[in-house]
Amino acid sequence: LGEYLARLDMALAGLSHDDADRDFAWDMRSAARHLEATDHIEPCATGRRVAAILSRFETATRARLMKRPQQVIHNDANDHNIVVKNGKVAGLIDFGDAVLGHRSTELAVACAYAMCGDDDPFGVCAKIVAGYHAVNALGEDDIALIPDLIETRIAMSIAVAARQHIDQPDNDYLLVSQAPFRALLERLAKENAELARFRLRDACGLSPNPATPAVVRYLNRNRSTFAPVCDVDLADPGNVLMLDLSTTGEHAAAMRGLPDTAAFTAYILARMAEKGASVAVGRYLEKRGVYTTDAYRTADPGERRDRHLGVDLFIAAGEPVYTPIAGVVEGVANNDAALDFGPTVIVRHETDAGAPFWTLYGHLSIETLDHLAPGQTLDAGDTIGWVGDFPINGDWPPHLHFQVMTSLPDMGTGIHGVGTDKMLDTWESVFIDPELVIRTPFPLRAPVERTAAELRFRRRVHLGRMLSLSYSEPVKIVRGRGQYLFDEHGKRYLDMVNNVCHVGHCHPRVVAAGQRQMGTLNTNTRYLHDNIVEFAKRLATTLPDPLSACFFVNSGSEANDLALRLARAHTGRDHVLVLEQGYHGHVSAAVDVSPYKFAGRGGRGRPDSTRICELPDTFRGRFRHDDPDAGAKYATSVESRIDELAREGAAPAAFIAESLGGVSGQLVLPAGYLESVYRFVRDAGGVCIADEVQVGLGRMGAFMWGFETQGVVPDIVTIGKPLGNGHPVAAVVTTAPIAESFNNGMEYFNTFGGNPVSCAIGLAVLDAIVTDGLMENAMHRGRQLLDGLSRLGMRHALIGDVRGIGLFVGAELVRDRDTLEPATTEARALTEYVKRRGILLSTDGRYDNVLKIKPPICIADADVEFFLDCLDDGLTAVAEGALRTQRPRSR
Repeated sequence: LGEYLARLDMALAGLSHDDADRDFAWDMRSAARHLEATDHIEPCATGRRVAAILSRFETATRARLMKRPQQVIHNDANDHNIVVKNGKVAGLIDFGDAVLGHRSTELAVACAYAMCGDDDPFGVCAKIVAGYHAVNALGEDDIALIPDLIETRIAMSIAVAARQHIDQPDNDYLLVSQAPFRALLERLAKENAELARFRLRDACGLSPNPATPAVVRYLNRNRSTFAPVCDVDLADPGNVLMLDLSTTGEHAAAMRGLPDTAAFTAYILARMAEKGASVAVGRYLEKRGVYTTDAYRTADPGERRDRHLGVDLFIAAGEPVYTPIAGVVEGVANNDAALDFGPTVIVRHETDAGAPFWTLYGHLSIETLDHLAPGQTLDAGDTIGWVGDFPINGDWPPHLHFQVMTSLPDMGTGIHGVGTDKMLDTWESVFIDPELVIRTPFPLRAPVERTAAELRFRRRVHLGRMLSLSYSEPVKIVRGRGQYLFDEHGKRYLDMVNNVCHVGHCHPRVVAAGQRQMGTLNTNTRYLHDNIVEFAKRLATTLPDPLSACFFVNSGSEANDLALRLARAHTGRDHVLVLEQGYHGHVSAAVDVSPYKFAGRGGRGRPDSTRICELPDTFRGRFRHDDPDAGAKYATSVESRIDELAREGAAPAAFIAESLGGVSGQLVLPAGYLESVYRFVRDAGGVCIADEVQVGLGRMGAFMWGFETQGVVPDIVTIGKPLGNGHPVAAVVTTAPIAESFNNGMEYFNTFGGNPVSCAIGLAVLDAIVTDGLMENAMHRGRQLLDGLSRLGMRHALIGDVRGIGLFVGAELVRDRDTLEPATTEARALTEYVKRRGILLSTDGRYDNVLKIKPPICIADADVEFFLDCLDDGLTAVAEGALRTQRPRSR
């Protein structure tokens, strides 16, 4: 909804009309006109609340609003006016309320309606505002206005309904229809307005509290000057025990069985004694199950405040507590409710630029209350008070709760020490990491795990919006082992598509090699080191002569970029021959030779230096499986492009292609294709680049490299994904003469390429392929897959083609085997189906209708059978058994 409104407002921005700036009851700029109706609102308390909101708008909000740019807005995006199709906003109707106004008003109106009935109204609002801001950026002042404008719109609606009821006293619907707004108004009265503004800023990717970055910079600069908060040296590892009090921590089960605070205290002291520690530390942002009273409930019944917003220092009752930074006492209070702070002190500090921030000291002794008074000046190191004992300290084991704050969000001395997960980023901006002030031997910030839904929202806020996710309900993967991945709930998935973790997720040999080398040395290639030489030698031995010169980079994209530079340096030419639907990476040079990108949505079209050759697709193309000369015939397309260049007085620098087509749909090149193409290219003085990023390093089973299936030897080979088993390492291997052509005075250097850690990991991958017999496994499991898919094709007419070599397999789905109409929707449905059964699968190809099957090459016999069984069930479910059977073409 937010995105749609953003696009609409951008379209309306240039509209000018005399009637837009008219006298109109629903023009928020004149909201105060409705004050006269508030005396007629019942109950009176609601009338007073409405009057207060409208008065606040007139005396404070309106002036801020009128400073913002005005334009025509729809002004009535309520649920009756929003057109939805397939779960997405498809349009808006009823422009009768369109008026000259502000974008923040547009959003406030939409949010006011969308928030009704939700347990987390500003959570709903944040998502709408985030969507709008991503398309049509809001100013910080616009965002700050929205909470006040939402209340203003609600107040206007209630006042208008009251006035209409006076005119139509028998129309009870006027009051009934206001029930959701009245309930929302009551709910918003319990919201913290400052925190609401912070949440909206956070949703737009801004620092929730705009004052926080400056405070954090100040604390970082001056950290070494701060006094200790207690007499224990917190920087000495021998003094400190990190006490995991989280709901999933090692102490969770034991703590649940403790009968009272005395037992809780004894438990902590026993753990400290075991370690010989003088202090136990409870971490910042830790999610805990110890906050059990009703005070920790929220208006959302599905969520409690259980995320710790400070640091706990468990030291003996009576131990003195000091202020680490000079300041002035802001407040002293006894928060004496059960499991609250007990005696509490808040001290105000300032940065060198005068920006305020605060420290809070909770669970102190009763004597502390008489020791300090608001307004009292303190120097760094002055005594704040003393650690309190239970039950005076809120009935907790004796400890200091220390918290650093960049705002006192209208809470006074009742500051929250515990927050909710939904507002985690906002809390973290207001109640910042205490490690900025006190030092311990380990990070004070506990790891934070977010739900899949929250991660999706955060990705939209903090990452580029073009980054896609798999599946309609994306999976949060937290662990991998071998051919399996595990989600946040422990569900196991068979990974049939992740060809990055080539020898298996978290392969023990690979992990150990990385850990070992990372703990010894990691630096660049300007120093001598055994790993890079050994890795280059070992990699070269897997390739045929004369491929011997290695360059190490960090990704397949970098590898292809470097390969193009090598080719151009060697030939002195620029033009590159590529295949339709080819893809060679995301860097600019690689995109320029990737029709999949430059000829697709958002692409800028073919550069003149790139010439596209016909895709040798023997399922859909001009020459099919049954043509034994298909390879030679498709190769003539390359010859034609070379002739075309010759007529222009040019010649190719290179031909680049995957040895088997990846994004083009797991295509196996017809026999003799590369042999003919390479001959044409070399006769024209060009070099031949084999992109092995997806297919190489043993995936073919019977062959180490994909180009070997064609019986050719390229001039340059690029290697990516599998080489590091998930670690960013890639390589380019070429001939000595081509490498020497690159030695032209412009030094080649790659900061991370060929570093000792990456090379150690690469060597471990090569070892695993041999030691674990993974090429043989890829050959057998690949044949098992291809045979199984062919058998499925005899029963399921959706399968139009089965193709592949080793564990690089594709199954193309069609609705009709004669017309070859792509079954794109069915392919997508099938991937969703097998996901529910515990299998991760994806699609590819020009029409996104090819099941791409590229599992880790350690996959087992039973895994393949499980996959085939689930696919069989899925094909039946998707096609509903209505299609005729016919043996698919396969190879």
